[in-house]
Amino acid sequence: MTDDLLEIHAAVHALMRESGPRRLSKYLAVLGEDISPEADLTEPRLAARLGSAEAGDPLLEMWRRLLKHWDHEEGAPWAAATAPNTVERRSAVYTLLGIGEQLQETVTQAVPVAVAAGPVVISKERPDNDWYEESRPARSFYWPAYEKYLLTQRKWSADAVASLDQATTQVVSRLADPTSPLPYQAKGLVVGYVQSGKTANFTGVAAKAFDAGYRLVIVLGGTLNLLRRQTQRRLDMELVGRENILGGIDPADPVAMEGVDYQDDKDWAAGRFLNHGAQPALLGHFNIERLTTRDDDYRSLLRGITALEFDKREPELPLYDPRNLHRTAGRLMVVKKNKTVLTKLVRDLKKIRTSLAEIPVLIIDDESDQASVNTSDPRKWQDGQTERTAINGLLSSLIKMLPRAQYVGYTATPFANVFIDPSDVDDIFPNDFLISLPRPSGYMGAQDFHDLGSDISPEHRTIANSQEKAHVRSIETPDGASVSPEEATEHADSRYLREALDMYVLAGAMKLYREDQGAGPYRHHTMLVHESVKQAEHRDLAERLQRLWDTSDYFGPRGHARLRELFSSDVQPVSVLRSEGFAVPLSFDGLAPYIGPAVIRTGGSNHPILIVNGDKDIEQPELDFDSQSVWKILVGGTKLSRGFTVEGLTVTYYRRSTAAADTLMQMGRWFGFRHGYRDLVRLYIGRNETRGRQTVDLYEGFEGICRDEESFRSQLALYNGAGGPPLTPAQVPPLVAQHISWIKPSAPNKMFNAELVEIRSPGRWVEPAAHPAAAADTRHNTDCWNPVYAALGGGERLTFVHLGQNDRGSYTRFAAQTGVVSHDVLLKVLAGLRWDRPELFAPHLSYLADPSEAGAAADDWVVIAPQLSTAGATSTDLHGSGPLTVVNRARSASGVFSRISGMAHRQSAERIAGLLPATGEDPFASQLAKARRGAVLLYPVVDQHSASRNGSPEPGPVTTAFALLPPGSTDSAEHGPLIRFRTIDSGTDSPVVTRMPD
Repeated sequence: MTDDLLEIHAAVHALMRESGPRRLSKYLAVLGEDISPEADLTEPRLAARLGSAEAGDPLLEMWRRLLKHWDHEEGAPWAAATAPNTVERRSAVYTLLGIGEQLQETVTQAVPVAVAAGPVVISKERPDNDWYEESRPARSFYWPAYEKYLLTQRKWSADAVASLDQATTQVVSRLADPTSPLPYQAKGLVVGYVQSGKTANFTGVAAKAFDAGYRLVIVLGGTLNLLRRQTQRRLDMELVGRENILGGIDPADPVAMEGVDYQDDKDWAAGRFLNHGAQPALLGHFNIERLTTRDDDYRSLLRGITALEFDKREPELPLYDPRNLHRTAGRLMVVKKNKTVLTKLVRDLKKIRTSLAEIPVLIIDDESDQASVNTSDPRKWQDGQTERTAINGLLSSLIKMLPRAQYVGYTATPFANVFIDPSDVDDIFPNDFLISLPRPSGYMGAQDFHDLGSDISPEHRTIANSQEKAHVRSIETPDGASVSPEEATEHADSRYLREALDMYVLAGAMKLYREDQGAGPYRHHTMLVHESVKQAEHRDLAERLQRLWDTSDYFGPRGHARLRELFSSDVQPVSVLRSEGFAVPLSFDGLAPYIGPAVIRTGGSNHPILIVNGDKDIEQPELDFDSQSVWKILVGGTKLSRGFTVEGLTVTYYRRSTAAADTLMQMGRWFGFRHGYRDLVRLYIGRNETRGRQTVDLYEGFEGICRDEESFRSQLALYNGAGGPPLTPAQVPPLVAQHISWIKPSAPNKMFNAELVEIRSPGRWVEPAAHPAAAADTRHNTDCWNPVYAALGGGERLTFVHLGQNDRGSYTRFAAQTGVVSHDVLLKVLAGLRWDRPELFAPHLSYLADPSEAGAAADDWVVIAPQLSTAGATSTDLHGSGPLTVVNRARSASGVFSRISGMAHRQSAERIAGLLPATGEDPFASQLAKARRGAVLLYPVVDQHSASRNGSPEPGPVTTAFALLPPGSTDSAEHGPLIRFRTIDSGTDSPVVTRMPD
């Protein structure tokens, strides 16, 4: 039976999707007259149909997709300056549609407004910025096909697809117009979250770029064979499509099908690859020819060279002319970031007959901060000439030889990319745009494992209100000084690793239980154990895991007793509160029948543990997530981190430390989409792991880098909404933050171009040591301190008390001349000082000068000049200070003082600055303490090797050395980053941030 209402609305929607919302009644009347004059097209009829529609009703889904498209659309001329994804935007849509209140209410109930953030964009303005919106309606084929695939095959929500449409348009519209006579190379960076769907974004970008006229798309698919294969398969399955893969071959002809990939792929056999219905060229569009396949990277063969040739229908016209471009097949290649592969590609491109200057090319660089960044040391470059590492050099060559090439990098850890010199035109700094994608719906990220911004005190946090309590389990090993490393390992294995294995088994049983209740299916169920980067240690770890597994007694009473206890104390309480409607057994007895099947699915092949620390390990059949179900425990390191998606990951056991934030973040494989088992996800993480001579808290480290990442994103958002002319990425390389002292933003060889601009030090001592030795500079600095010395002269001599540790009654008294100066006075003094190494103090000065709450937040400072009473102590009067004790200090060979302040003097200063509580045993310090007050320990210092006259130094040789303690509290470290870096731009001597937002 024909659904006339659906047919008429489909015709109306096809027109309005491109034009924007128009008066609905008028469009329905005109098109309804042609399709079905008798159809009831009144608003009550439509309201009744939508109001009673069940999930999946085609008319309801059609309206959902169109409304979500309009909700998310940015910069639409019809939108009357309303922001996307707001109630105001939806109201504007209803007004333009001209529908009544009853229908508006029905539509809103059926398709609610999802108030969601869109991507944050920092972009260069160009004259042709509107080219994509103007050309998009005319030649869309691959994007609509991909959009439909996501909705029907991947079961994406209309909101998710509309959000992807919005984000990908933001990228493609910032590329150059592929048909423009004037070539332009745009370079951009898209920042997502770890395992958050970046592949879907660049697949959408590739689809829209093909539709727009880009005819060669090169995807750099990571550094591992499997990562390249994963990316190739994903693009083939969701973008290229079955007909393009077959290339006209009859799939029923076994001889012709020899050599065609995916014949062994279950999704291919099940019809889950995109189907265009026929070869796109036969449908009036164009084919996509693959220059790489699932199993074969780019190869330098004659066939490869000829496949790179582009035939022109109008030979006298350039390829980029629309009369040629839109009749030409597209080319797609997915290549590994490998020197040999990229060298072949560069060499072959030089051989083709088609002018490279005529080919619109899009280069998509997945994990663009890995291998692509130049890590050579500028200090070793000969004659100042840039020297490039292998992949960076080949990528630079590729871009230079293709004048119409556009470069778009994708990463979740962008710090290395933004530290690239913006003025190096041959490198990959994102000069044209920097886009931060919003956190996708359903994603488990940092906020789901850390209580960031929680206003609930730690002692009142529970599994109901704390992400840490629900999902994180601490691994706390004995102090290394009290036990041997072997004993510490045995303790961790028996206590924590055993529990993690039990949690994995329980979670697997829960998945099988839920399948019987109608959820799932749960095709994959995995556990990741990551302790070390060393392969020998992986083997040892796998053997330890196997012993634990073999002695687990999962089929016996001892194992079941252990599982019952863990279910009752952990799994059930969390799942009851956080299962999101998925089934939870009332007791362990309801789950017990599924324990055995879960164990068998994991260990049925007699080896439940897989070691994954190389390409061959990753490519083993048992780890092929695409072709089969995987229930395994994985042991690995680096190969299981960047870019590799561990499907079904539910339990992670993590104890490996690293000093680079981007490396550590990429190891967070527990981030991702966990539909149907979010409540079962557990992270076992080391809280006191040994790193060199340090003991570090890995959970605290992850929280710190999560704050680094959020700081980066918030700065992009700040400049995105700054008003005025748009700023470019080169003008606003965001200040990269460092919250944890032992974790830098990136590896040292990726930070050659990073400049330290601020060191936040609330409640932390700042003690500069590189004071100038030249007499003129020393005198200048002494003069700068004039107002402080005057304050000391008008101040008091007080006695302070240093109390011994552990309240054992020991103490030390010292006298000090004291005075109080305002923050502005001290800041002026510090800003006027000269230094042998000014870059060392400048980051501290930036923090002290910051007037915001993120700055030092000091109203005034107590200046303390300790006075010595020992025989032979020398005094001097400096600018009216009264007699002050002069301290002898030695300079090192590099000219810096080895130390300034006396440790016995610091405690009273810490009491004044709020780090220590007031006490009657140190009365003067306690009386001077107040909010927003800092402390300064000040020492007139003479180099103990310099001369003095009659035991009294002249003002010239006296160095006014000092130690600052900005106001703070015992938890001041939690209030912001410790350090900020920015990018050095070799093309300018001025700061790169040209305008600060209000």
